[in-house]
Amino acid sequence: MRDLTNNPTKFAIETTNLTKKYGDLVAVDKLSLTIDYGEVFGLLGPNGAGKTTIISMLCTITNPTSGTATVNGFNILKQPANVRRSIGIVFQDPSIDDRLTGRENLQLHACLYDIPTELTKRRVAEVLNLVGLEDRANDPMKTYSGGMRRRLELARGLLHSPKVLFLDEPTLGLDPQTREHLWTYIENLSRSSEITIILTTHYMEEADRLCSRVAIIDYGKIKVVDTPANLKAALKGDVITVTTAQPEKLATRLTELKLTTYIDASKDTLRLTVSNAEKLIPRLIKITAEIGVEVSSVSVHHPTLNDVFLYYTGHEIRTEEAESLFRKYMMIGRPTR
Repeated sequence: MRDLTNNPTKFAIETTNLTKKYGDLVAVDKLSLTIDYGEVFGLLGPNGAGKTTIISMLCTITNPTSGTATVNGFNILKQPANVRRSIGIVFQDPSIDDRLTGRENLQLHACLYDIPTELTKRRVAEVLNLVGLEDRANDPMKTYSGGMRRRLELARGLLHSPKVLFLDEPTLGLDPQTREHLWTYIENLSRSSEITIILTTHYMEEADRLCSRVAIIDYGKIKVVDTPANLKAALKGDVITVTTAQPEKLATRLTELKLTTYIDASKDTLRLTVSNAEKLIPRLIKITAEIGVEVSSVSVHHPTLNDVFLYYTGHEIRTEEAESLFRKYMMIGRPTR
């Protein structure tokens, strides 16, 4: 196995106008960003936003339509073999062999990366211990729970000591308790090593907890990049959510009175960002009575990444519609392996 640890480069990942199209769909639109070594960087967005396509291009699974990128200093188009040796990946869809044991899956991965036999034995033991599966290493994969499978996939991605680890929706479909456990493993990994982690997710809490920086992506475009704390602080205030059958009418009146720094009305919900929610709520209730708007409920919370996403995109995370469209084009345009 070649040593790629001394490749001189400033950024773990750098993209320049990276673009991918599937027919008329622009899955990734002129993506330009840099990610530092040792960073946990999140791509936050709904299914169909372009997150998995970005990962596929950076991992050399699919070529960009235009633009380029480097991973660990290697060009994804000119040096794909070096890129692959530099990375580990946990795919969104399961990719382990149920007919093998946990240990056999890892040994097979070691063979694919040409890891020497003696080193393989040590690395398999190390990564099994890291994810807490040493006691189940010799059990068939078909006996593993969903959480155990994800942990083994994480171990497999780390086996060859990559400089960059891609986690594509690593907790998708897991129950809350298993998701919490996997978050803990990822946190421990980022603290105990110098590995760069690229995490794609549409779970706001996941991005907020794990990532040092996040990029909010929607319809293939990066809307904003910053730390979760800075993104939330930029909203400058508390968020009031009002449930009413007439959100537009109330939004118009509040805008006229200049009582909010940001306001969004949709269906039966009105969200507004204000500098002092406690003082505004009594006045808000009085205003609704004056204009004849009936309110079902009012709640207040500090800004979350969901509020940030809504601010920059104008909507909450989509699910079924975007996922259906994205998969349609992926079936048409995905290259064979």
